[in-house]
Amino acid sequence: MRLLITGGAGFIGSNFIRHILTAYPDYEVTNLDKLTYAGNLDNLKDVADSPRYRFIRGDICDRQSVDEAIQNADALVHLAAESHVDRSIHAAADFIQTNVLGTQTLLDAAREAGVTRFVLISTDEVMGSCDERSYFTESSPLRPNSPYAASKASAEHLARAARVTFGLDVVTTRASNNYGPYQFPEKLIPLMIANAMDDRELPVYGDGMNVRDWLYVEDCCRAIDAVLHRGKSGEVYNIGSRAEKTNLEVVRTLLDLMGKPNSLIRFVTDRLGHDLRYATDPAKIETELGWKPQETFESGIEKTVRWYTENSEWVARARSGEYRDYYERMYSEREWSKATDE
Repeated sequence: MRLLITGGAGFIGSNFIRHILTAYPDYEVTNLDKLTYAGNLDNLKDVADSPRYRFIRGDICDRQSVDEAIQNADALVHLAAESHVDRSIHAAADFIQTNVLGTQTLLDAAREAGVTRFVLISTDEVMGSCDERSYFTESSPLRPNSPYAASKASAEHLARAARVTFGLDVVTTRASNNYGPYQFPEKLIPLMIANAMDDRELPVYGDGMNVRDWLYVEDCCRAIDAVLHRGKSGEVYNIGSRAEKTNLEVVRTLLDLMGKPNSLIRFVTDRLGHDLRYATDPAKIETELGWKPQETFESGIEKTVRWYTENSEWVARARSGEYRDYYERMYSEREWSKATDE
């Protein structure tokens, strides 16, 4: 099979490319990536010289770049996206451009090129905040609460329309919060690990009681693999691990694993429109496609901490330049308060 993967230099994308090249020795992969701040070819140094791997630097909104990359592709896995909620609050237009217009460009090109399967990687955030007694299912209504989530919901609607109108073989995944190696350090877990490595304060939004279902990235890659090969056309598949943790629980776990004191925690002004809880029911993908996560939160978070501490040079490069400006913008004007318990 010849796969086109968009956003392959990013966090999930690079892990997925590595997974595919390892699991399928006869597959060929083309990686189309714009190399924005979160796209990092260091993530793929170990496969860069493979004869089965090709990299094209290009924007998914640019039809010429897309047409070059999609030539002879049998299937497309669409991971390219602006993905950080905080950035979407400050600059929503970038998210509309990439996540909405870029998705439509890919759908048009895939249809005209005769691609046999289009896998859209969405997010559980399109369904909004979940109350404490329920779980998101594939039939939950789309109620996005951030510009990021709204842009991903829009992409889902466009993908559905491409299937209904044109018969394009589209399948969609909605994963819960991923973590693991190669994640850009603006996200919660790598941000906290990187700060703790330097004994810097750890900024936690609000009271830290926002709940997320945490999914180790390699488990997510195996789920995307299952959907790519066995998912039913037109269906949506939730991907979750039933590992609900508050942000504060996650941060304290990281500090314990790293032998750092809880006194590094600082509560900061909450994010605007911060969803309280995401909780995804993965029963459909488990029952229909036979996928289950292999990592518990405990085993996955230990692997993650070990990877970041053993790859301090990667962390330092990722945190240089644009990241420093971003960190200053996000946290310099927020009110900070010390954790009440040490």
